[in-house]
Amino acid sequence: MMNFGNVEFDSFRGAQECDQASAFGGDFDFGPSCFTHYGCPSDMSDRAGRGRGNPTSSRIPRCAQSPRQAPVAHSPRPSCAFRPIFHERTTHEDDQVLTQQLWKLARKSGTMNLSNKALARVPERLYDINEADADSKAVNLEQLTIKEEDAWWNQVPLNNLDLSSNTLTHLSPKIENLQSLTVLTLHDNALVELPPEIGKLEKLMRLNVSHNKLSQLPREIYSLPELRHLNISYNEFNELNPDISDLHMLEFLDGGHNNIQSLPGGIGFLVRLTALLLPYNHIKELPPDLVNMRSLQKIDLMQNDLTCLPEDMGLLRKLECLYLQHNDILELPEFEGNETLSELHASNNFIKTIPKAMCSNLPHLKILDLRDNKITELPDELCLLRNLNRLDVSNNTISVLPVTLSSLAHLISLQVEGNPIKTIRRDILQCGTSRILKTLHERALAKAKEEGGGAEEAFTSAGISVTRLRAGQTEDGDMPGNFPDSFHHQQQPNGFQCHCPYPCQQQMQQQFCVYEPLRNCQEYNRQTQGHIYEPENYQQQHQNGSLRSLFMQQQKQRMEYPYPRCFMYQQQQQQQFSYEQDPSSSVAVHPRWVYKLRHTRTLAVNLEELTEVPDQVFQIARDEGVHVVDFARNQLSTLPNGLQHMKDLVTELVLSNNVIGYVPQFISQFTRISFLNLSNNLLNDLPTEFGVLNTLRELNIANNRFQFIPNCVYELKGLEILIASENHIKMLNVSGLQSMPRLSTLDLRNNDIETVPPILGNLTNITHLELVGNPFRQPRHQILMKGTDAIMSYLRDRIPT
Repeated sequence: MMNFGNVEFDSFRGAQECDQASAFGGDFDFGPSCFTHYGCPSDMSDRAGRGRGNPTSSRIPRCAQSPRQAPVAHSPRPSCAFRPIFHERTTHEDDQVLTQQLWKLARKSGTMNLSNKALARVPERLYDINEADADSKAVNLEQLTIKEEDAWWNQVPLNNLDLSSNTLTHLSPKIENLQSLTVLTLHDNALVELPPEIGKLEKLMRLNVSHNKLSQLPREIYSLPELRHLNISYNEFNELNPDISDLHMLEFLDGGHNNIQSLPGGIGFLVRLTALLLPYNHIKELPPDLVNMRSLQKIDLMQNDLTCLPEDMGLLRKLECLYLQHNDILELPEFEGNETLSELHASNNFIKTIPKAMCSNLPHLKILDLRDNKITELPDELCLLRNLNRLDVSNNTISVLPVTLSSLAHLISLQVEGNPIKTIRRDILQCGTSRILKTLHERALAKAKEEGGGAEEAFTSAGISVTRLRAGQTEDGDMPGNFPDSFHHQQQPNGFQCHCPYPCQQQMQQQFCVYEPLRNCQEYNRQTQGHIYEPENYQQQHQNGSLRSLFMQQQKQRMEYPYPRCFMYQQQQQQQFSYEQDPSSSVAVHPRWVYKLRHTRTLAVNLEELTEVPDQVFQIARDEGVHVVDFARNQLSTLPNGLQHMKDLVTELVLSNNVIGYVPQFISQFTRISFLNLSNNLLNDLPTEFGVLNTLRELNIANNRFQFIPNCVYELKGLEILIASENHIKMLNVSGLQSMPRLSTLDLRNNDIETVPPILGNLTNITHLELVGNPFRQPRHQILMKGTDAIMSYLRDRIPT
């Protein structure tokens, strides 16, 4: 074995002293001193040759110890200047980062990007960028004529300075020279304090100092008159300065991942704040004036020490997302007034019950996350959360699932694992949401058939308040005097009864719908076989006459119906209530329907197997200012023609889970639509006029029969979310996707895509990409599981140069 203990890295002398240096790249010194055990290989070869001629001499055995040799004197080692990779940056090195090219670019664009440059100090020259330098003033007129854009009077003042991802510990007070700054980015540094001179940047609108070592901000910062975005997350703050309430223009505040113990009392003066992010702190209670921030849309308080929420949370009427995971909350408020709330995350707390009133106060709730709590029972009132998409109650102590859950038309994810549920077999629970809801639906029908009683008994057994389902009606049938149109109700029969299996369907009939099929009325179906609303009969009547004549004929048949206990029959007996469409026609409508349409601005009819909808329905909704239309889970084969009456009002249109095979051209007339859900239908193309929907922000065409994304979709310049999973799409049109500058979410799961073009990685505007479930081989599944950033990076690395 060779001993390299004395190897010296000397490229100058090694090539001269060792003839073996070339075998090692010429960078090593293998002189005689290197071989202290066996000596130099050349000497060994000479001795070996002499040994063969001299019988008395022999080779030294491999196991024998070599004779000690005298050390060989070496010439002094030449001095070579080596610079280690990690060393303290000098001022000269930092100044060299600010090249002339960056300087000129910043003077033209007003943006200076010095992120990730390993700066220990900000180049001093930067603070004078808004001043004319000597070189610019020294040029003569002829030079300016040739290159006038470089003239000092044509430069743009610096308004965006990015110094992120460096090693800065301090900022110079000269920062006050950059009076034109509107954006200052300082995240991912080692700042321990900020200079008070930052308070003189009166135009500053965005300040990001996250991922530093700050424990406080200079008081002068709280006097910035235009500051709208402040990010102090991932620092060492123990409290928020009460002077923060002086930032009257502040719209975004992120103070997450600090050690904040409490919030100052004056925080309620931030009336323009739309997002309050304080996760991963130690906040134990919220100040009472928090509810004065009426513009709040998002509150993130996860990973704190909260035990309760303010009772008057309903004053935050614009609140859309509330994150309360990993706290010590014992109960939830009723959220009366938070009608716009769409996401409520309260997992990993100590919640024992779900308030029944909360279910009726959150009509637009889409996500309810209550996993890992202490909930023992789910209320039947959950069926009033009509827009619920995802319900997670896993890892609780729930033993029974209410059958009313099957009436939630938009519920696509129901997570109940980790509960001691005994009323449903485990194999059914493991089959997923669809199977669970189907089982609950079958049990609801069987239960209604067995009981055979009125709605009073059904409601009582279901545990739902009759007063609430009657939209304010008391137990004896009377309506409170303060309820809208209560004077009409005093003239009509008390109450109504129906054998519908789902109480929520009756609630829906009262609240939203003006055109109600009778498929859920057992007594009606038993006697008349439901012939009025059969599809064949409806098509035949539609060919022979108008929808209006058919509707009036159905009204007449219902009035002649001999079963006064039926809901629709009793409603038709209220002749004094009619909604006048024109002098020659009227459609009977309960006043509570009109009130609910006007109050919720929502027309929703689900789970009714509708094949057509009369025009009068949409005319009534138009006159009441309805802007949300939901006909999910029916049997519509196309968009109802009556929708054209609401083309200037509709902002959200939900037609999922129907049998729609084509979309008519009049869809292009909807000038205000921002959300369109056409999932779970039979579509394979969209009309070319679809591309003019410039206001559309989210499009869901999942689970259809598309073999390609229609070209008209690429013309939607304002589209931000495109969900096209569960189709048969075979290829990606990257050039088309490049024409959609605002697209941030692209879901193409479970399609037939065979290849993913590497240039897709250049679409940096896409922040959420889903490609799982396609037959392509690259990227591999392991990369897909790492998320969007890993996928895009992988694709960019494979773009041919």
